[in-house]
Amino acid sequence: MENKSLTEFLETAPLSRFHYSILTISSLAYALTGMGVMLISILLTPIGKEFGISNDLVTMGLLASAGYVGMFLGALGFGFVTDFVGRKKALLCTIIISSIFTALCGAAWDVASMAVLRFLAGIGLGGALPQPGVYVSEYIPARYRGRFLGITETSWVYGVLLGLFSGWVLLEPFGWRVVFLIALVSLVLVPLVVWYIPESIRYLENKGKQKEAFEILRKCRLTSENSISKQFNYEKIKRNEDKRSIILTLKELWSSSYWKRTALLWILWIILVYTYHGIFIWLPSIYAKELSFPEVKAIWFVLAVTLLQIPGYYSATFLLDRLGRKPVLIGYLALAGVGSYLLGFAGDLTSILVWSSVISFFNLGAWAGLYTYTPELYPTRIRGSGSGVAASLGRFAGIFAPTLTPLLWENAGLWLPFIVFALAHIIAAFAVVVLGTETKKRVLEEIAR
Repeated sequence: MENKSLTEFLETAPLSRFHYSILTISSLAYALTGMGVMLISILLTPIGKEFGISNDLVTMGLLASAGYVGMFLGALGFGFVTDFVGRKKALLCTIIISSIFTALCGAAWDVASMAVLRFLAGIGLGGALPQPGVYVSEYIPARYRGRFLGITETSWVYGVLLGLFSGWVLLEPFGWRVVFLIALVSLVLVPLVVWYIPESIRYLENKGKQKEAFEILRKCRLTSENSISKQFNYEKIKRNEDKRSIILTLKELWSSSYWKRTALLWILWIILVYTYHGIFIWLPSIYAKELSFPEVKAIWFVLAVTLLQIPGYYSATFLLDRLGRKPVLIGYLALAGVGSYLLGFAGDLTSILVWSSVISFFNLGAWAGLYTYTPELYPTRIRGSGSGVAASLGRFAGIFAPTLTPLLWENAGLWLPFIVFALAHIIAAFAVVVLGTETKKRVLEEIAR
């Protein structure tokens, strides 16, 4: 019988406890990373008061941007690390770095020290964000991949809610420094990844490590050992380890085969990171200033609006394998743009809450589409790098989002930054129309051709 590729066993395997373990741990990793990223949003106001910068929104924005500088470098660097040394090692490193340095932010003694610690935490956070999606995309069969990736992305909101809830409970009695310690919870992922998450079989096979991949396939019971022995002989398969430089990888991302995909992903990551973080980093401050809410009450309202991200995520996840990636992204991006436009001209509590909720629902639904789409568009040899570079460009946009929002807000009022957010969403939707390719229920190797 003709030898089969190990990836063919992955695609034909029935869903098992192993697949749900991958989903659970990847979701936890993404959720706790999201918590670490967004903790600064609820703590920015009390930090500003203690450091004497509460009346300088631009300086506070620059402080928040320090974390995004680190995230830019982390996403870029660890994207390549993932393809060079493996998914598992990269994931472990990023979890440890992000958890420890986020917790250490509670020990900052001035603006400069906080900026440095946020930068270092950002390296781990930015590096961690693309990893769960790469793992899930490489282990879950094509017919379930959209659903599993969407569920993984949905876990972001639970991490954000955990951070908001921690701030709501701990901030008033203990202060902002104690709230940062919640990031140490992420360290529980280290033994889970070590014990239950194997290296990616697609990665190992691409690197010519068929024997190691064979053992993982057998131990995880993704097919019967008898079936493997009859259809697969790893010693007869040519070792195809691909030793490529960063320059060659970047050239391939912009080759004739992939340039449209790369351009689309860069546009989407830049716009969705800019809009999400530009809006939600400042939403507690918008509520506090525009509606004259105290800090804890503002956090409560943000918590309520954030809850609407859950149905936004799940609705998009439900539709990804039914309607496809393109229509979901186009629709959700366009409706998030409408919500942004209308929030810019809202002047009372009800309208601000309503349009904040619309943005929360549809912006985060678009994220579910993007998170699913990103690892699908590249072959295994450059999947980590392609995903990491796209995410890093998004984090680069994130550097400016926390600063540009208050700058526009202070100088022109709330309408101007939200007009910018509206235009950005519409541009992203148009980019999907022009550059997008449908990947619904297609095997990764088929999409890569």
